[in-house]
Amino acid sequence: MGRHYSGAMRFPMSLAARVFALTVAVSGMAAVGGQEQAHADNTLVTVHSAAMNRDIPVRILKAAGAGPAPTLYLLDGLRAPDNNNGWLINTDVVNFFANKHVNVAIPFGGGGTFYSDWVNDDPKLGHVRWETFLTRELPNVMRSKFGSDGVNNAIAGLSMSGTSALSLAERHPGLYKAVVSLSGYPTAMAPAFAQGIQVSVAQMGGDSNNMWGAWPSSEWVQHDPLVNAHKLHGTKVYISAGTGLPGAADGAVNPLDPKFDPVRFIQLVPLETMAGLSTLPFALAAMSSGADTKVHLNETGIHWWNHWQNRLHEAWYETIKPAIGG
Repeated sequence: MGRHYSGAMRFPMSLAARVFALTVAVSGMAAVGGQEQAHADNTLVTVHSAAMNRDIPVRILKAAGAGPAPTLYLLDGLRAPDNNNGWLINTDVVNFFANKHVNVAIPFGGGGTFYSDWVNDDPKLGHVRWETFLTRELPNVMRSKFGSDGVNNAIAGLSMSGTSALSLAERHPGLYKAVVSLSGYPTAMAPAFAQGIQVSVAQMGGDSNNMWGAWPSSEWVQHDPLVNAHKLHGTKVYISAGTGLPGAADGAVNPLDPKFDPVRFIQLVPLETMAGLSTLPFALAAMSSGADTKVHLNETGIHWWNHWQNRLHEAWYETIKPAIGG
């Protein structure tokens, strides 16, 4: 059963003890699989990024109704493919937003980049300027081509991009009225989490030294959501994570279930445990900063799309819509 907190939080001792007692190494983040849903009110466009000197495919879920619309930017996880997006492949976002007066911009690609502007070009991942694309280039297109009002913006991500969404909101005060992190890792500077970020970037062929320099450089500090939580003052924040313990729908990672899959257990359980470890101190810091913070910490929950879909629905009604409309 999920636990919700707003304003001053009280954490159950069983949850806090379990989360802080467990220590595991991060070995990867979100993967994708499944079939994309189709809907008449969405379109795939190609947006040229001058900053990266390449074209970025973006699926736009068009706002229902007439008039200027708010915009939600929805980011993918570590293994984001260049020809699709995990939200489209694995969740009901197309149908969920079909009757809502909000443009949803869903960019393809960015796997392993933490959606940052990298300090150096990378032999594998190239000239990475995702922060510039997401905060300048794509918003310009949303305003000029899709009737976005340019004022009421929100950003959401999961796993890798949960960290990124928080960082982008901190680095661009006033650009986003709401930010959502689902199973993110907002304590990026902490040694264990920094090592996890380095490993995850390497899994995608990149070199984290080209991203933010050698840890603990000033770039690492500037991209750490926990260190910069004070910059979220006045922003609506929704953060969620589980403990890694399997719930009723997570039989594949439950050792007592006939469908138990040890490979999926290794892939999905430690990651969520680490997300819980990272999310808890950030939640306290965000609320202390004066941000309007809603927290959903599950007694159960693994690192997978069924949980993120449910939490996005909740975040829409509790945080995003109250902040930007729709």
